[in-house]
Amino acid sequence: MRFAGKTVVITGGSSGIGRGSVELFLREGATVVMGDIDEAQGTAMMSSLGDSFLFKKCDVTQESEVKALMDFAAEQTGGIDVVFNNAGAGGPRDAIDEISGDDWDFAMALLLKSVAMGIRHAAPHLKKRGGGAIVNTASVCAFQAGYGPIAYSTAKAGVLHLTKIAAAELAQYKIRVNAICPGFIQTNIFAATVGANEDEAREINAFLGQAAAGVQPVARPGVPGDIAEAAAYLASDAAGFVTGTHLLVDGGLLVGTQASWNPEIPGMLDAILPEHLR
Repeated sequence: MRFAGKTVVITGGSSGIGRGSVELFLREGATVVMGDIDEAQGTAMMSSLGDSFLFKKCDVTQESEVKALMDFAAEQTGGIDVVFNNAGAGGPRDAIDEISGDDWDFAMALLLKSVAMGIRHAAPHLKKRGGGAIVNTASVCAFQAGYGPIAYSTAKAGVLHLTKIAAAELAQYKIRVNAICPGFIQTNIFAATVGANEDEAREINAFLGQAAAGVQPVARPGVPGDIAEAAAYLASDAAGFVTGTHLLVDGGLLVGTQASWNPEIPGMLDAILPEHLR
C-alpha cells in the first residue's frame, strides 16, 4: 500500500500501459484520477473499479483540458501527489521528406506539449502538497533511429530533456520528475499506428510476442505491468533520491547489437573478415 492516502493522476489510462498503471496504483491504495479521450471506456471503468477511481474526459492536446483535469483531481480529492503523463499514440508515420507541418504539429502536441502542460498545471497542486512526483512516458525511440517514426521519436527525445529541465526547476518545491523509456510493449499502440482492425490488432500483438525473443536479451515481450511497476517505483518514496533521469524498461533492447548477447550471431569482425584473418 505504497500510495495509501495519495491522489495519483494518470493520462491515457483506458488501455495498455495506462490501464495497467491505473490498476496497480489502485491496488497500492491510491485514489486514481484518469484523464482520457475515450469517454465510453472511462465511464465503464468508473462502474467497475470502485469509489477510489475517478474519470474526466481529457484531450491532452488541449491545454485547457489538461488544466481542467488537474483542477478536477485536486478539487475532488483534496490535492495531487503523483502525476503520470502517459497519454500518447504512434502518430504520423511519414518520413521527414514527406510529413506535413500539420501532422508534425499534431505529433508534438500529443506527445511533447501534453507532457509539458501536464507538468505545468500539476505543479501548483503538488506545491500545495509540499512536494510530489511526476513520471513521464518517453521511449527507446528517443535514443536512436529505427524504433519509431521520426515525429514520434523526436517528441520522445524532447520528453527526456523536458524531464531533466523540469526536475531542476521544480526541485526547490520537493517535486521529483523522471521518465520511463519503454521498449516493445505488447499493447495496441503498434496496431493503432498502422490502422489495424480488431482482428489485425490481435495478429500484430501475437507476432510481436513471438518476435521479442529474437530482438532483445529478455526473451519475452514487455507487458503493461512492466511499465506500471516502473512508474510506481519512480512515484514512490523508494525513489526519493531519484530525479531528472530516465529508466529504460526495454528487456535489454538497447544494450547492444544481437551479437553482444546472442551466441549464434557472429560479431562484427567475424561477419566481415575472412576466416583466416579473424
